Amino acid sequence: MAPERFIISVPSEEDDPDAPLLASFSDYLRRVRGLEPKSREGVLLGGRRFLDWCRHHHPGQDIEALTAKQVLAAVEYRLSLSTTSGSRTAATSHIRTFLRFLYWAGRHHQDLARIVPRTPSWRLAHLPPRLAWDDVRHAIDAIGATTPVGIRDRAVLLLLATTGIRNGELRAIRLRDIDWRTGEVFVRRTKGKRDRVVPLLEETGAALADYILRARPRVDSPYLFLSFTPPVGPFKCAAPVSRIVRKRLRHGGVELGRVAGAHLLRHSLATQLVGQRRPINEVADLLGHRSINTTALYVKVAASQLAEVALPFPGGVV
Repeated sequence: MAPERFIISVPSEEDDPDAPLLASFSDYLRRVRGLEPKSREGVLLGGRRFLDWCRHHHPGQDIEALTAKQVLAAVEYRLSLSTTSGSRTAATSHIRTFLRFLYWAGRHHQDLARIVPRTPSWRLAHLPPRLAWDDVRHAIDAIGATTPVGIRDRAVLLLLATTGIRNGELRAIRLRDIDWRTGEVFVRRTKGKRDRVVPLLEETGAALADYILRARPRVDSPYLFLSFTPPVGPFKCAAPVSRIVRKRLRHGGVELGRVAGAHLLRHSLATQLVGQRRPINEVADLLGHRSINTTALYVKVAASQLAEVALPFPGGVV
């Protein structure tokens, strides 16, 4: 009746004149910069937005004729659309990376990345989003372990909350990565590209065993956690895991803000460990931080400990 509705149109290079350049940029990010696919997506989007601005404001101009004045105008435009210090830093960083690529690939005779201003971004300026540990505990206890979905979701939240692993690290766990005798989980594909081992608490191990024996779909897949939505298989992106976390936290009566996913449980665990006066290097090793300065962010939330080291006011108490 309407065959054109069932034909998938494949965009050609005529439809997207920037496709060849962006493909080379993606290859540069992968081979030269060593970025993971998720990181490449954001940088590629920044490069595409920069090219779109150039074509809109300077139609017909080749990229080789790009000037410093035009670059600054594009940066100013991107910054005007950014509302947070993080988004401003990311916008300028992506443009800077794209300009470095143009110079590296011989597409421009000048390294215009040097003129892109750096936006002010102060480390440790904000507190990480986190939940009270009692709220996390209550949400986990509220999950009914009577259905396969409930059994899986309880295992997911317990593993996230007790090990602090990231969303992508959880999705990459395979059945053979669990050492039941030593009570450890081998974590692959970490953000810092370094594999690590995290301890498996008794309660978490029991929940994982219950999931594998009673709830996990009987499919030929090496991955630990699987989706029950056909086609049954491993989670292909971060969104399903984030939805599981949000759903279970809401069912547990937890009020959620803008940030609510696996990272919220990671922040909550780190805050809990620091509050228990666990050594900061131990917390850093558990979270897989390369630098202990990253873990130092959680020291800010330990108000009682900060009060103990605070110096008295020179003028005395007023």
